[in-house]
Amino acid sequence: HGQGHRIILNVGGTRHETYRNTLRTLPGTRLALLATELPSSACQQVRARANNEYFFDRHPGVFAYVLNYYRTGKLHCPADVCGPLFEEELSFWGIDETDVEPCCWMTYRQHRDAEEALDVFDMNALGGGPEGPGGEDGDELGEAAEQREHADKERDTGWRRWQPVMWNLFEDPYSSRAARFVAFASLFFIMVSITTFCLETHEAFNTIINKTDALRNDSLLEVSPQYEIETDPALTYVEGVCVLWFTFEFLVRVTFSPDKLEFVKSVLNIIDFVAILPFYLEVGLSGLSSKAAKDVLGFLRVVRFVRILRIFKLTRHFVGLRVLGHTLRASVNEFFLLIIFLALGVLIFATMIYYAERIGANPNDPTASDHTMFKNIPIGFWWAVVTMTTLGYGDMYPQTWSGMLVGALCALAGVLTIAMPVPVIVNNFGMYYSLAMAKQKLPKKRKKHIPQMVQVGSPGYCRTDFTMACNNTQGRGLERHRSECVWNRMCLGQNLFGIECVLGIECVWDRMCLGIGMCLGQNFVWDRICLGQNVFEPECVWPEFCLG
Repeated sequence: HGQGHRIILNVGGTRHETYRNTLRTLPGTRLALLATELPSSACQQVRARANNEYFFDRHPGVFAYVLNYYRTGKLHCPADVCGPLFEEELSFWGIDETDVEPCCWMTYRQHRDAEEALDVFDMNALGGGPEGPGGEDGDELGEAAEQREHADKERDTGWRRWQPVMWNLFEDPYSSRAARFVAFASLFFIMVSITTFCLETHEAFNTIINKTDALRNDSLLEVSPQYEIETDPALTYVEGVCVLWFTFEFLVRVTFSPDKLEFVKSVLNIIDFVAILPFYLEVGLSGLSSKAAKDVLGFLRVVRFVRILRIFKLTRHFVGLRVLGHTLRASVNEFFLLIIFLALGVLIFATMIYYAERIGANPNDPTASDHTMFKNIPIGFWWAVVTMTTLGYGDMYPQTWSGMLVGALCALAGVLTIAMPVPVIVNNFGMYYSLAMAKQKLPKKRKKHIPQMVQVGSPGYCRTDFTMACNNTQGRGLERHRSECVWNRMCLGQNLFGIECVLGIECVWDRMCLGIGMCLGQNFVWDRICLGQNVFEPECVWPEFCLG
């Protein structure tokens, strides 16, 4: 290798020296394209020609691992770097994340799993509102759009103004002090309603009433004694007050809901409606004396248990309950695995205990089951479940030495089988709970300092990922016309950049020739753009100009 084949890469102030052939080992990557012979006019924005040095304003620590991948062919993940940052750097250098070595894949996936869990987990329900813990002042990429939206909200009156206020008042306990008061009131009525439901079953609050009817049949008088249990009226009044609050709360939430269809499909809202409806039906039918009405009343008294479902309303006020529910949904595979393990064990040991107990049977017993409680295999299913879960009711037990041996094996297998999937579920709960607590304690984000101009090669200037939006809100340097901006591609060719930019409605940059000139396509619409002098390199001088 000669001096002309060596190349110096200055990444974030850290200089790395290597050979061009080393960079060509991974074709299609950014450094491989850079290692090709390019005209000097195309490279003058990132290269100092005097010493053949290329500068990239990227993370220097991660680049050391990237460059080592070119040298050794093995991509390792640094343990002291956040996974999304490492992923972003790999995307910038054009390296696929699947090239990460197996020894580092778990470390890399830990951050990805946490990020996916944050996306899946409903953080809006955890008090991450605009005024709650972890709230954000807005998307830093859309400050101008946010200001316009805020101005529109200030002008709005009537329904559009009060709808989000009332919705957050009853839905988000962390949105304001008034919302916290409403949440405490709802919590109070929930606890009172559940307490009333439990006390209604106590004999001290139930009175037996004799409602014997005398029926005359010709000359005979038939008396049929009838007794009914009447609940203490005080509990009925208390329950009525609670139901009135729940009804008011439900009507307000359904009225001011931003999406009525999603509101109706919500499981918690269905529970609210089902728990409220029986009370009104019971009150409406209590004044009727027909037999059909009494039958319906009897049925409604049986289904009073649906009121206990109000306990699930507590999930709106306690993070731990929401985390538990999300953990159960996220651990469906583990629960299926647990059920399969348990079903296999139950089937095996129920069969074994049935035949083991028949070993000591009386020869004169044709069924060979008079001496044992295990008359058949289906009865053994219950015993196997109770034994494998180490519950041991004692209603069924083996009476022969062979049956006792099977019972011991069944209990041991149950401990080992059930214990295997449980740690996975516990780890899921711990992960989601820690994420929820971190989200709640996350301070509000301040307005970040944004550089005056986008740097060449920075992720905000031009991304190779087509789905990512570029950061086109750069302080006084650039003000975007619309809230969406997509820089589709960056091409290293005859010119440093060949860019197509869809900005707002009609904004097309056909080509930008750095250091030579600037060609603007048709249909160019921007509110304002001011580019200063000497933006990139001393060799590239742009005059100051303002369009629009």
